[in-house]
This record gives sequence, C-alpha cells and structure tokens, in this order.
Amino acid sequence: MRNFRLLGYLLALSLFIYSCDSSRDETPLGEFERGLLIINEGNFSSRDGDVSHYNFTTGQVQQNIFEQVNNRPFAGVLQDLVLHNDFFYLVSNTGKVEIVNKNTFQSIGSVEGSEENPELIQPRSLIVADNKLYISDHGPYDSNWQLNDSYIAVVDNLSGGQVSKRIPTSSSPEKLYKINNDILIVCRAARTIDVLPIGGDEVERSIEIAGTPASFIELDGKLLLFARTSTAIYFHEINRTNYSISNTTEIAIQNATARLALAEAGEAYIVSSSGYPDYFDMISKISITSGQILDSEFYEGRRMYGIGYDATDKYIYVSDDNGLQGSGTAIVLDQNGEQVKTIPTGVGPSGFYFRR
Repeated sequence: MRNFRLLGYLLALSLFIYSCDSSRDETPLGEFERGLLIINEGNFSSRDGDVSHYNFTTGQVQQNIFEQVNNRPFAGVLQDLVLHNDFFYLVSNTGKVEIVNKNTFQSIGSVEGSEENPELIQPRSLIVADNKLYISDHGPYDSNWQLNDSYIAVVDNLSGGQVSKRIPTSSSPEKLYKINNDILIVCRAARTIDVLPIGGDEVERSIEIAGTPASFIELDGKLLLFARTSTAIYFHEINRTNYSISNTTEIAIQNATARLALAEAGEAYIVSSSGYPDYFDMISKISITSGQILDSEFYEGRRMYGIGYDATDKYIYVSDDNGLQGSGTAIVLDQNGEQVKTIPTGVGPSGFYFRR
C-alpha cells in the first residue's frame, strides 16, 4: 500500500512539473513581439500615420496596428518610433507622443496638451534619462517661417502625462544621445550639437558642425555624427569626454538625404535624391571605415522615403512613398541590389524597425 501511495505521489509530482513546464512553453508571445514594424509617417493634411507589421514567417501584413489594437486612429504624422524597456514611444509631428506596450501595442498613455495649452508643438524624437522623457520639439514657426523657439520638453513620468518644463535649444532639435551625465542634441537648422546636462534647466553649450547634422552612429567603439551638404556627407567622430570633433571622414556624394542604413563591417547604404519635380533617387553603398564609395549605383528608383538593413537575412529595405497619395510599398533588396519581394505599407513609409 505504501508503494502504491509513493507511486501516486511521484505521478502527481510529475504531472505538476509537466504542467508548469508546459504552461511556460505555451505562454503566447505578444502579437507584435516578432517581425518587422514599418513606420508610416502619413500625410500631414489627413494625419493618417500609423505602424504596419510584417510577419517574417507567414508573410502576413497588418496595417494600422495602433488603430487596430486601440479602436481609435493614431491621428498624427509619425516621426519616430523609440523603444525603451517595455514601451514604444510613437512621436507625432502634430503635437503628441503615444505610448504603447512594445509587444501588444496596447495604449499605456500619452503626452499631449490642449488647444489652449499645447504642451508639444512639433515633436521630433525623444530619449529616456533619469526616469524622465526628454522630447525634442521644433516649436512654433515665426512670421518668417523660422524655428527660433525650439526646445526640449521634459515629462517626469515614463508612461506620459504633462510637460513639467521646456528647455530652449538651438533651432530644429532632432535626434538625441545620452552620454556621461549629458544629452547631446542634434540641432538641424542651427548646425550644432547642443549639450544639455541631465536634470539641468538650460543648454550648457553648442558645438558647431560642418554640414547639416542628421543622426548619431555607434561604430567600432566610436561615436559618430552623420552630417551632409549638397556635395558631400560627413562622419564626425565625437570625443566622448569633451564632445569635440576629433576626426572627420568625408565622402563625396551629391544630393545625399538624411536616409542612411548602417550595415556591417563599417558599411552603410545612403539615399541621394534629385528632389522636386523628378525625385530620381539613388542608393549608394559606402564604407564609413575607409571613406570610400563601394557602389555608387547600388539601386535606383523614385520616391525612396526610408531605408533599413536587416542583419539577419542581410536584406536592404527601401520604401516607396507613392507621393504620399495613398498606400506605399516596401521594396526588399538582396546584396546585389536585386529585388527579392515587396511589402504593402501604409501612407508615407519612412522607416523600419526589425524585431527578430
């Protein structure tokens, strides 16, 4: 009888352990935890920006996933998609930031004021520092269409809420980078990097940059700033201690845009464009490390509004915005610049976020 009882206990224990293991293995992933997120900027007049999701395994595409999950339109012009811990921050150039769960896209909160008290005006990007949101905002246009009242908006809660203060910056702040106890701010129109101490109330200093600065890049332990003019692109190496420019790599590319995708081994893909009215665009493959153009005619097309690189399959993703007239298309290229497939997108596809 004791043997039977012992056998029963062992069987029950086995079932319990199996049940625990099975439940752990069968825990469902968030619907958007894996796959490709496509940032669709949207048309400014209709404010129909949102995010598309592409499943690498099934090939299924879901459009407007923010609206699909939350039963309301995003209702904005999507400028940036920033991941921090469990949240995605969707930054809209029309005066708000929506905050969602990174795996389900369920709304967590937002940052937006009222018509009487617009806390955000033209936000462009954000960064998290000291458990606060630092949001770059172009601010209002003056009577001469200049952005002389740009600022960083600070929000004290990572899940949204009111702006606690505005810190003036040089004109047109964009991307931000946290280093030491400071935030470096790309100020496009001013052609500077502004240095803002974390927790401070004012910009400490501004560093002038050759070319129009666009974004920060980390490469081989170096911090680089990508900038451009009508005749060349620049990769400025930033001293991590005093933020001075210690070295600059210049590559002669005409009419380069700010659309750059970092690949591997110091290589990158950049879009140049003839602009209005032809919008004849070219992708060049370059080596940042050597400062050389590896292929000046890697791919050509029109209306290429965004570019990305998937390190898993080594494919280059480029978006066709269709002139912002309805839905666009993502074009997938192999290492030879040959088209592999296309993916339907929303309006104004401008960027890619790979989640493998």
